[in-house]
Amino acid sequence: MSREKIITAQSTGQEDEQFNIALRPRTLGECIGGGELLEKLRISIAAARGRNEPMEHVLLHGPPGLGKTTLAYVIAHEMGTNLKVSSGPALTRPSDLIGILTNLEARDVLFIDEIHRLSPAVEEYIYPAMEDFKVDFVVDSGMHSRTINLPLKPFTLIGATTRAGLLSPPLRTRFGINHHLDFWPVEDLRLRCAMTAEMIRVPCDGDALDLLAARARGTPRIANRLLRRCRDYAQVKGDGRLTTGAVTAALKLEGIDALGLDELDRRFLRVILDVYKGGPVGIEAVAATLGEETDTLVDVVEPYLLQAGLLARTRRGRLATMKAYEHLGVPYTPPPENGSLFDSESV
Repeated sequence: MSREKIITAQSTGQEDEQFNIALRPRTLGECIGGGELLEKLRISIAAARGRNEPMEHVLLHGPPGLGKTTLAYVIAHEMGTNLKVSSGPALTRPSDLIGILTNLEARDVLFIDEIHRLSPAVEEYIYPAMEDFKVDFVVDSGMHSRTINLPLKPFTLIGATTRAGLLSPPLRTRFGINHHLDFWPVEDLRLRCAMTAEMIRVPCDGDALDLLAARARGTPRIANRLLRRCRDYAQVKGDGRLTTGAVTAALKLEGIDALGLDELDRRFLRVILDVYKGGPVGIEAVAATLGEETDTLVDVVEPYLLQAGLLARTRRGRLATMKAYEHLGVPYTPPPENGSLFDSESV
């Protein structure tokens, strides 16, 4: 039976989303970390409110689970306006976008998640909406066709994407604020864990929070998820308090080690180390050996392994680093000089 992967920045379902929504900060003062970005937003919001204008359009890009959606809610709250939420895959036709735009009030915020997945037809309508606050659309066809110019109330578009490289240059250049969100340092994750524990009223020790933060893979969404699992364990197996022992036991039960790797992460590395002699090896070969989908490995497993320095991408394929050998306790074997992955003679 495959183990549920809770060490993933992707949402794991409606319950996970509701938990995260309940813990979202409402103001910039409640946000943790992101000093440079938060200062940019403070200045832009204050200036826009002083002029009674919409804030500049904002593009947030980076790995999932780092707070892009949360920042959209915070910006709308700070501006004192409404927030309309949609996503790139949901806006399949121009009429979908026009319906949303025409219902926005002045200075409202429109948040489009995974904006890189907008269809080209829909994207064409966003350009004049962002620049001139209007949309032009054609009705009827042939000799009876005519263009209708529809003015819009000034609004702010916040786009979020996990793959900024897939954004078209015309769309990217129309955002006034463009910022990449990085993985959180352990210190900020500890503050997030302490805030979450206080909000859900779970007593905890400082050392237990340090342990949680160190295994959250730099992602606040994962930190909240681990805290929820450890809370359940402490309630059933202990006295309800998050202690170092309770957290250690809960994470061991989930199969999460000291670096935040779970069973699938370790299997991924072991295939490269044991079967392919440390690599380099193509991702398709690893996926076939593991019996997993290639997209799952690329989107879910590899990002943190790369960020943690356990995996390297080369032109020839994936390569396990010395840190991976040390973490899994595998002795390092230099690759053969002839370039073969295997010791046996080629047939």
